[in-house]
Amino acid sequence: QVQFVESGGGLVQAGGSLSISCAASESIFNIKYMVWSRQALGEDRELVAGITSDGTTKYADSVKGRFTISRDNAKNTLYLQMNSLKPEDSGFYYCNMIPHTAWGQGTQVTVFS
Repeated sequence: QVQFVESGGGLVQAGGSLSISCAASESIFNIKYMVWSRQALGEDRELVAGITSDGTTKYADSVKGRFTISRDNAKNTLYLQMNSLKPEDSGFYYCNMIPHTAWGQGTQVTVFS
């Protein structure tokens, strides 16, 4: 089954930007729907953004207008551009497909004020 490796997380000041990536172990060309989710310490994982194979996107209300999800099928990579970051955006970010496969290790994003 396809495996995902997230990268690009880090420490950023509130109001700043960060771009994270997710490399798949095989072609994502035929994956109809890919998503980014995040999990803050002590909280449930929540879906923040999704993208279809034809590029249609959808966002959680909490990130709409600030985050942009994209995919590069040629590079088997999913991206999440995060702007105007807030402390409540902190957490581990994970990518996956729908239906879900195994979750990766995630990449940690910490936003300080």
